[in-house]
Parts: sequence; C-alpha cells; structure tokens
Amino acid sequence: MDVQVGDILTMKKPHPCGSKQWKVLRTGMDFKLSCVGCGHEVMLPRSKAEKNIRSIEREGETIC
Repeated sequence: MDVQVGDILTMKKPHPCGSKQWKVLRTGMDFKLSCVGCGHEVMLPRSKAEKNIRSIEREGETIC
C-alpha cells in the first residue's frame, strides 16, 4: 500500500474522540499518526495500520 507523509487515512474504527481520520506524520516499519479530531499521536505497526485503512486522501484526491 502506498502511504506517504501528509496523507489523511480514514480508518474502520473511530478514535474515542469520534474521529475516524488520521494524518500520517511518519512512515516506515511503523506509522506515526495524528488524530485529526483531537491531535492525539500514536505509533502503529505497518501491518496493523494497513489492515484497518478504509481510504487514503492525498491533496484533494481519494485513493482506494
């Protein structure tokens, strides 16, 4: 899956704040994500994050 820094990921399950959207801050073996709703930052293993992605938004265009 082609995920780049700055992409907005829409996940299957919402964060406790209610937002399903996360901004990608770092990629590699792990993703560093920031919740769009509340700003909380988390690190997730790439395999777990990719499994939970519904869509990827990149500068106005939607991918998958």
